[in-house]
Amino acid sequence: MIPIKNVYYMLSYAFQVLNKKQYKKLKTEEFENIAELFSEILIITLNSQIKRGLERDYIEKQDTIPTIHGKINITSSITPYIQHRELVCEYDEFTLDSYKNQIIKTTLITLIQENISKKQKKKLKRLLIYFSNVSTIDLNYVNWNIRYHMNNQTYQMIITICQMLYEGLLQNPSKGSMKLLELDEKHMHRLYEKFILEYYKKEHPYLKANASYIYWQLDDNMSTGLPLMKTDITLTHKENILIIDAKYYKNSLQTNYNKKAIHSGNLYQIFTYVKNKTVEVGTNYNVSGMLLYAKTDSLEYPDYTYCMSGNKISAKVLDLNVDFNLICRQLDNIVEKYF
Repeated sequence: MIPIKNVYYMLSYAFQVLNKKQYKKLKTEEFENIAELFSEILIITLNSQIKRGLERDYIEKQDTIPTIHGKINITSSITPYIQHRELVCEYDEFTLDSYKNQIIKTTLITLIQENISKKQKKKLKRLLIYFSNVSTIDLNYVNWNIRYHMNNQTYQMIITICQMLYEGLLQNPSKGSMKLLELDEKHMHRLYEKFILEYYKKEHPYLKANASYIYWQLDDNMSTGLPLMKTDITLTHKENILIIDAKYYKNSLQTNYNKKAIHSGNLYQIFTYVKNKTVEVGTNYNVSGMLLYAKTDSLEYPDYTYCMSGNKISAKVLDLNVDFNLICRQLDNIVEKYF
């Protein structure tokens, strides 16, 4: 199990806003579980958002009223007008009852029912007062692909935390209740990948660190049907390029005929990335590839380096169960070795 404090540090790189002054106390607090950590992040972030002002949005409404407001729905108005001299009008209302606020309110209500401290539950209930005029929704049907712009970008981390909490919830079909689980492979993989990329961007600014596309090096330019190649992390400095494929599995190695081996699909993928990138940039560059597995509870993990057709390809492990300073040192060692 990854220490909860390390999850916070990973989040603080993935979301730079967590490095602001109001979040500093999280580094010294002890949390019993992921729900408590995420609850505290939401509490701090929402208090800050409330001071700036909660989002309001125009929501289309329809109501039967005695005066004209907005656009009259002629067909629907016939009966109520004959009976009560009222009209069915359609109009836009500028309201707090926006889609994002509905997600937040529903998440807060769900969290209050979880195994978190009484102190946190009290803070969450206080926050709910500001959402009293906001509706709740079924999180099972939320479209999480929300577009952000200059006026609502402060909501991005809030909604992302809500999504991670929701996707860590297990529905109990018999009781209709929700139980918060530990973050599973899918959620941790996303966080693990983003953490590594943002760590290199911040701590090694002389490197060019990005999640870049690699183009298929084709003889006839026929690319129909080929998948896109997008790296998790590409590090570039002068003539050296390192492509890192971040992998988060409960078991870093697979078993073939009673022997432990690297996941074959992972190796094929990084090899393809490296060879196409080599042709793309030319012989003046040294292109290497690395499968960087997260070491969690697995007792066996890879530590291999191969020379494949002129390129170095390795499979290494990043131990996430140690003090965070040692995690940083492991990432720094990779830079020292390749650059």
